[in-house]
Amino acid sequence: MNWLNWLNDFFTAPDHRSGPDSIVHRIFEHLMLSGEALLYATLIAVPLGLLIGYTGRGVTAVTALAGAARALPTLGLVTLAVLLAGVGDTAVLIPLVALAAPPLLVAAVEGVRGTDPDVRDAARGIGLTHPQVLRQVCLPSAAPTMLAGFRTATVQVIATATVAAYVGLGGLGRYVIDGLATRKYAVTVGGALLVVLLAVAAQLFFALLARFALPPGVRAQQRRR
Repeated sequence: MNWLNWLNDFFTAPDHRSGPDSIVHRIFEHLMLSGEALLYATLIAVPLGLLIGYTGRGVTAVTALAGAARALPTLGLVTLAVLLAGVGDTAVLIPLVALAAPPLLVAAVEGVRGTDPDVRDAARGIGLTHPQVLRQVCLPSAAPTMLAGFRTATVQVIATATVAAYVGLGGLGRYVIDGLATRKYAVTVGGALLVVLLAVAAQLFFALLARFALPPGVRAQQRRR
């Protein structure tokens, strides 16, 4: 049986059209899990990154720790989280947050550090406080870099959230794991394809966001870099 037949069997299966094992339901589960991990990672990494980037303290340590965190094996973290916290959402959220936080942290640090020092000094000279300089001057300048960090983190989390199936949770990884376990390779191939398509869709979404959502001045600054 070739790949086209496998995909045809997967997408035309009645169970994949409606019910708890439907494609729409599994995509929704996958997005909810990914979104929750990204939310927690954002709440942890972005404020810390903005603070470090603005003050300039701890930049070297952040870069080193972010590089080390990226090398951590996700499946190993899932196994460790299961041993410590038991089977459940926490066992998957911990490694996904650990995966998403480094690019968000580094993007926030580098984005703020990339702000023109003369512009920051001028803002201080007209009486703006440090929080106002960060919010009104540094954040707009850092927006393209931070958006790139969000794109990287989102794609990585979407691609890696398939590990949720290892601990009995839902998402598109359910197709991959269950298909391998039952030797229904059409299900495995179909699930893997959906993960790829979802990651590509996330890439396109952030590309459009960078093109149309950022202010014209920020987009012009991004092109000059």
